[in-house]
Amino acid sequence: MKFDDRRFGDRLSAAAEAKRAALAKFKARPGPDDAAVKERRAAREAANAAREERARAREAARASAAEAERIARAEQDAQAAVEDAARQEREALAAKEQAEREAALEAERKAGRDQRYAARKARR
Repeated sequence: MKFDDRRFGDRLSAAAEAKRAALAKFKARPGPDDAAVKERRAAREAANAAREERARAREAARASAAEAERIARAEQDAQAAVEDAARQEREALAAKEQAEREAALEAERKAGRDQRYAARKARR
């Protein structure tokens, strides 16, 4: 470590000079009414407005896509309901035809049994 041979007064005047330099630098800055400051502020505001407009457009696109998806899903659900109703109708018709075939077959079997029974009775 080096010995600092500067005196207290020297250090005090250096600090005061640094404060004066910082104050001069601050005062040299352009004010809020300066044309360059107004131009930068206007550019910032325009950029913010454009950013907000793009965000609104994205949100609108997202909302329209969600609405289109909801409509497509509703159409799919309606189509599925129609197909389900048609399938149930086909199954009901097939079950009815199967029941009619089984009833006819059972009637045919019964007629055969009755005929055999009558033939047995006729032989006695």
